[in-house]
Amino acid sequence: MNLEKLERFLDTLGLDEPPMGLFYTDTKPEHGFAPRPATLPTREREEKNEIDWQQVFFGFACAMGRIWMARKKHTAAYMSAEEFGCPGAAFWLGFMKPQTETIIHYVSSGVPGQLPGERYCESPEELRRIFAEIDPRPAPAKYCVIKPVDLFGPEERPEVVIFFARPESLAGLHQLAAFVTNDPEVVASPWAAACGGIGTWPLKYLSQGKTRAVVGGWDPSARKFFKTDELSFTVPLGMFQQMLDRFEESFLTTETWQSVKKKIERSRRTWGEKSRSQGKGSLQSGAGEAQ
Repeated sequence: MNLEKLERFLDTLGLDEPPMGLFYTDTKPEHGFAPRPATLPTREREEKNEIDWQQVFFGFACAMGRIWMARKKHTAAYMSAEEFGCPGAAFWLGFMKPQTETIIHYVSSGVPGQLPGERYCESPEELRRIFAEIDPRPAPAKYCVIKPVDLFGPEERPEVVIFFARPESLAGLHQLAAFVTNDPEVVASPWAAACGGIGTWPLKYLSQGKTRAVVGGWDPSARKFFKTDELSFTVPLGMFQQMLDRFEESFLTTETWQSVKKKIERSRRTWGEKSRSQGKGSLQSGAGEAQ
């Protein structure tokens, strides 16, 4: 990656932190946040009645929570088949397929008198179909690692790059994605868990030969690990490099964008945040938002 323009790029877009890169590796990060080790609740174990679901839910840890901590501390978050935290993340990030019937019922309509449903899908039957259609890519290495792009070594390359942004900055990213690709449908926003929006769908589009940016973070269960009004915006590495290389040719240099930046500054004042140029990013000053 050529990150020579990264600071100017972030300042122009009103972003207070570097984006995160996602990749798979067999090397465990020396530093970072991961869920506690546990045994995967697989469909095979479920059919043998070998899963203690009370223990699974007791040990639950959202992948986005680990990423939030990594954002605050400017370090890595990572997951594996042994350190997955959430049965959903284990599925979405490619460490386990198919999803268990228990989780399929939990995410949809539940089991009357036994298990409340999250009601993110109308029925187990429809959710099975959706999961089969999405079909997350099997993890190609032991660890899924997400860390700031400025922490990548010379031999490391993210597959996708993840921004976290509020609407004004998101507008800049959205329009810039179209500018560098000349594709009016370059931005997609499919249904998924929050970790599916930053990993599963961007990687699925890549596997289909499609260059797509993905807006995510809509999952109500994960909203507590986003700042208020914040969403994710994930792009393939190639698009990220184009955006860095060409942003100064785009609308981001016009008076129109300067008027948007005034709104970004008003938003910062509203949330009591400082810009990167003021020496303190929004995560430090707004760290109490996520729980």
